[in-house]
Parts: sequence; C-alpha cells; structure tokens
Amino acid sequence: MRLVVQRAAKAAVRVDGDVVGRLDRPGLVILVGVTHDDSPATAARLAEKVWTLRIFADEQSAAQLAAPMLVISQFTLYADTRKGRRPSWNGAAPRSVSEPLVESFVDALRALGAEVETGVFGAYMQVELVNDGPVTLLLDSAS
Repeated sequence: MRLVVQRAAKAAVRVDGDVVGRLDRPGLVILVGVTHDDSPATAARLAEKVWTLRIFADEQSAAQLAAPMLVISQFTLYADTRKGRRPSWNGAAPRSVSEPLVESFVDALRALGAEVETGVFGAYMQVELVNDGPVTLLLDSAS
C-alpha cells in the first residue's frame, strides 16, 4: 500500500461537478494506492501511522488535533514508468482487491477516532487542495 499524505489547509474532491468530500479546516489529504499483497492488517498499520505522525505545528499529530482527513483512492501510485513513455499499471491491485482495502483503511482511521471523508472509488475525480507548508509525505508498506 502506498500513501501520499499532504497536510492541507483545506481541500475538496468533486465527481461530476459535485463535492463528495471536503476538508473545511486544516487536516490531511491522503491518496491511497493498493498493490497485490496488501491486506487489512497493512491498512490498519498504515492508518495508525498516519493518525500518529507528528507533522503539524509544534510536532503534533492528527490524533492530538483531531484533524480531519480526506481519503482518495489512486491506483496510479503504482505506475511503473521504467520502460518507454506509457506507464504500466501492473503493480496496482484490481478493484476487487483494492476497493475493500481502501475501505479497510478508512474504517481503521475512523476506529482510531478520525473524522474521515472520501472520494468515490473508481470515479473520475477532481481534487483541489491548499497544501499547508507544504508538507507532503510518501508512506509505503514495503518500507
């Protein structure tokens, strides 16, 4: 599982012009990619990591601030661009695997106490955010 975690002052995700998820106050935008060998345990471990990362002012975590989160699935995080100019998506898990694991990640965050909004799995989405800092981190379950 790969996560791009961005500290945001505000953010929104739209599908067909309608806002389906948003941050109206400072929080985290989390792009989530799933690969073939990920599991619910992977999702839970990364959820706890994100919840407790001390990346806000004064080394505070999202848990300490009750910072909201906007989680958006993004299979393109597993693009392989080593050959040619056309990315390969072979590293991304199929929908039947990845959709339940993205849901597991969201459920794990909520179980920890996070306020979580989401995009729409598999939809064409437009994401806008004001990156705060900017702070952007890449988390990978393989490392």
